[in-house]
Formats: sequence, structure tokens, C-alpha cells
Amino acid sequence: MLFMVPAAQCAFAAELATPVPSNPASTNGVGPRMQFASTVYDFGKVISGKPVEYSFIFTNTGDAMLEISGVYPSCHCTMAGPWSKQVEPGRTGMIPLVFDSSRNNGPVAKTASVICNDRSRPQIMLLIKGTVWKPIEVNPPMAVLNAVSDSISNPPATVTIVSSLEEPITLSDPVNTNAAFTAELKTVRPGKEFQLIIRTVPPLAPGTLQGSIELRTSSTNMPTIEVTAIAIVQPGLVVTPAQITLPPGPLDREVPCAVSIQNNAGPELALSEPSLNGTTVGVDIKEVVPGRQFTLMCTFPSGFQVPQGAQLNLTVKTSDPQHPVIKVPVYQGVWTGPRDIGLPALHRGPVPPASRP
Repeated sequence: MLFMVPAAQCAFAAELATPVPSNPASTNGVGPRMQFASTVYDFGKVISGKPVEYSFIFTNTGDAMLEISGVYPSCHCTMAGPWSKQVEPGRTGMIPLVFDSSRNNGPVAKTASVICNDRSRPQIMLLIKGTVWKPIEVNPPMAVLNAVSDSISNPPATVTIVSSLEEPITLSDPVNTNAAFTAELKTVRPGKEFQLIIRTVPPLAPGTLQGSIELRTSSTNMPTIEVTAIAIVQPGLVVTPAQITLPPGPLDREVPCAVSIQNNAGPELALSEPSLNGTTVGVDIKEVVPGRQFTLMCTFPSGFQVPQGAQLNLTVKTSDPQHPVIKVPVYQGVWTGPRDIGLPALHRGPVPPASRP
């Protein structure tokens, strides 16, 4: 038997079977929309070191919940503060940004990417721009000096100090933290431009030296100026290699050797009378760069062996009164184990005296 169901009841049943939309706030299918009042902030002109803070305001003009998943500044000098994570339709939110101007000078433009669930614009770029100026410009901020340990007069470094302030400024005498440096202040334009002349003080040991030089100013915008000084000190004469090591003797073949001598000091260098003490091995001098770079050449013949217990040196006289003679030790390796068992060990240095059992 067939039962007829009224049409009204069928329509009611179909309505009950229709699933409810997951987002009841969406009525016209637009979804979330992120609309900024402005995506650009021009801060004008600020003194270097002053932070720039600004909050970008936006509105959700869509019909679903707006979600901001991330804010990513383009550099480390810009940071994002706590921003609005979720904004309902018709509501407003904000994204605060802070720009650190201490490492900038001149026109700047910093951006931040905003990632959201707005299907029409899932990524929106915010821009902070303006001009950063320093009331007192120090150039370069770090003084690097190249020096030679044996030289009594190394070239100085010059740091220029220029004031952008309307009123003239005064600077105090420089004070440094390392006695290896001296600093002298000179006036180029009274109240406006100065030069800081930094020199090294001999004697200097090879290596790297560092110190800081401080000056007080009459400006409240920049009450102190600090300049870092670094000196890279090279030895007056560089001998490479510092020693010669020959294979175990007696040599089964000729062994050529070369020693390079680099003169970093001021006066030109002259070399003479090269020799290998106690041998008939000849040594030649090749002047690569006149007065500056030399090569000592020698060839140890086949069968050569350093006498047991002897100390062999390659020597050459120089015109430098601080280094009248350059001496390069010559060592010969000796086998310390049986030749027919595995890999023999190589001993560097003079032949040791015979050991007693």
C-alpha cells in the first residue's frame, strides 16, 4: 500500500537534512577582508638613535573572521609589537612597528610583510620611511692602522668629525684607553668640522692592538664621541719558512729549497754573504722586488746528510741594524724504527746521540 506524504512535509524534511554552514558569519561569500587606513608611514626626520614607533590601523570589511598569522619585518632594526590576531567583521585592529634608527643615516625605507587569511590579499606590505640624521657625523667610526713592528714612524689614521647642528660645538681633548695609541684633535672649521689624527706608539709587538678614544662635546644631542682604534702590526722582516726540514739522510736525490724574505720596514734592504755553515752547498740570492722581497735558493745534493749532533743553519747578512743576520735552522728527519716494518716514524730535529741499552 502506498502512502502519500503532503508536499509541505517533504519540504520540511529536506530543510532538516541540509547541513548548517561552518561559518554562519559569512552571508554573501566575501570572506575576511583586510583594509588599512594607510600602508605607508612617513616619520619625516629623526635624530639617529631615536626609536620610531607607529601602529598601522586596519578594518575587517569582510563578512568572516579575519586572522593575522604573522608579521615579518625586512631587517633586524625593525620589530613588530603584539598585533591583533583575530578581528571580527566590521571591527578594527592594529599592527605596531618599532624602528631602531641608531645604525642608520640618511633616507631609509623599512618594510614588514603581513600574512592573513584574506583570500584577495593574503600578504600585505607595510612601509616605514623617512630620513635619519646624526647631529655629529664621525667618519669612519672605526680607525684601522697598518703598522710595522720595527718602524719608528707608521702612517696615521684620520677620522673626520662634522657637526650638522646650527649652533657651533666644542670638543674636549681626546682620551684613549691604550697607551699604544696617541690622538690629536685639529680644527678644520671652528665649531663645525674637526679631524682626529690617530697614531701608534713604538715599540710595537706583531699582532693586533685595540683601544678606544673618547671626546666630550658641548651638544646635548650627542654628549660623547667614541672612536675605536685597531692596529694591525706586521713584523719588519718575515722569513718563510722559519726552518728547513730535509727528508731522512743520506738523501737519495737532489732536494731544492727556497726561503722567502719580505721586508715590511721603511728603508730598502740589502742582503749579502749567504751560506750554509759547515757545508759546501751554495746559496744564491734572488731579488724579486728591489729592497723589499728576496728569495734564497739552495740545492742539497744526493747523498747529503747532516753530521750527527751538528746544527746546520742557512744564514745571510742584512743592511738592517736591528736584524744584521737572518738565520734559518736546517733539520733532517731520521728513521726511528726498522725500515722493513710498517711505516717508519720521522723524527724532526738534530740527530740525537746514540742511546745506551
